[in-house]
Amino acid sequence: MRKFVAVAALVLLASTSVTAQVTQIEIGSRLELFVDGYLIDSMSGAALELHPPTPAETVFTFDKPWEGRYVGYVTVIKDGDRHDAGLYRLYYRGLPVAKADGSNAETTCYAESRDGRAFTRPSLGIFEVEGSRDNNVILSEAAPFSHNFAPFLDTNPAATPEQRYKAVAGTESAGLAGFVSPDGIHWQKLQEKPLITDGKFDSQNVAFWSESEGCYVCYFRTWSEGGWNGYRTVSRSTSPDFVNWSPTVQMDFGGTPPEHLYTNQTRPYVRAPHIYIATAARFMPGRRVISAEQAEQIGSEDTYQGDCSDTVFMTSRGGNKYDRTFMEGFVRPGIGASNWTSRTNYPTYGIVETGPEELSMYVQRHYGQPTHHLQRLTLRTDGFVSVNAPYSGGEMITKPVSFSGARLVINYSTSAAGDIRVELLDKDAKAIPGYALEDADTIIGDEIERPVSWKGKTNLPQGPLRLRFVMKDADLYSIRFL
Repeated sequence: MRKFVAVAALVLLASTSVTAQVTQIEIGSRLELFVDGYLIDSMSGAALELHPPTPAETVFTFDKPWEGRYVGYVTVIKDGDRHDAGLYRLYYRGLPVAKADGSNAETTCYAESRDGRAFTRPSLGIFEVEGSRDNNVILSEAAPFSHNFAPFLDTNPAATPEQRYKAVAGTESAGLAGFVSPDGIHWQKLQEKPLITDGKFDSQNVAFWSESEGCYVCYFRTWSEGGWNGYRTVSRSTSPDFVNWSPTVQMDFGGTPPEHLYTNQTRPYVRAPHIYIATAARFMPGRRVISAEQAEQIGSEDTYQGDCSDTVFMTSRGGNKYDRTFMEGFVRPGIGASNWTSRTNYPTYGIVETGPEELSMYVQRHYGQPTHHLQRLTLRTDGFVSVNAPYSGGEMITKPVSFSGARLVINYSTSAAGDIRVELLDKDAKAIPGYALEDADTIIGDEIERPVSWKGKTNLPQGPLRLRFVMKDADLYSIRFL
């Protein structure tokens, strides 16, 4: 698996000494991932590393007459208890011809799966398309809203059953409209008035209920210098009720180099909803990789040959700030000319659990080609980023944390020669008697949830405290107090 060292994080966190005065963090019993430097006070010999997903099987091929080469803006939702198989719902734009964006040539289509590994089209009979109702179309002749219809399952406790599903869709001229549905299949407009008008919206614009912020949040396309100038970027707005939205605020990327971000795909992580994971499509306009002859061989039309794209990884903990610790590609285009045409490799909106130890995300492959399809990629649970220590060893010390719970569990992996030991420190970074390094039981293996112990005991002293992880050839993905 490819891994990338977070250079920016190393610059900030490479100190071998613990900062004397740092803010205490209230964790409670929530899961915390090491996708950024939020919990980390210092690292020595260790570094944050990005773990790209592993390509898996093709789960769906866009080969129906109303789908085709220009299917776009795909969403995957897992409906049901997250510990059960549930129902995986797939939404996408059907568009068989080029340059018909925002027209009635577009439809909104639906497919489903019981395992997230193979999707099928139900015959819904809602709309007549190509002279037949034997299709999976859920919106037809709904220009311009089928252009980028992006639904979500509303987790707001106050949401009514009639509006259990919500969606946003629209263009600059129409504004971003709201849609609602009781079942995710039969949809109607929330109101005629658009929800948000201050944006370009020429992308997949996404919304969700934020448990941590206590409001609806929408992330959508704007341009960095206003109008159609500068870089394709992301702005956001919030709402207490999905009807009344705050003024548009452009996202801050922490001073990292600007890049064209075609889609943002920002969503709360299912196991830690206070952390938003964004798998954004990075677009490289004018960066041509394949020749006209290669494009002709794979059946790509002339207008979709001159650019390339991949997927990058970002996070946010709310507000208008993204963390771009990692500038490297999260999902590379891959081998073969078909992966290097314009607007291919766009990730879907949604990262879902497909097993007790597995996450799945999905990427469109071969956009603008007859072989256009959706591919699944997998990660270990919580496995986006780790604190990694090499064979020579390293350590990480957290900021002071207060917590609820009687024990600490970790998601980790070691080699056969590697190990992890955990020392508990008081807020002044002094070892707590009975929980010093010499008391720590050595942890070896690969587990999603392993209790930490000291001479056999797992019960914790009262907080606040710091955690010191001393590691060799090991990865630490997440922690939780239970």
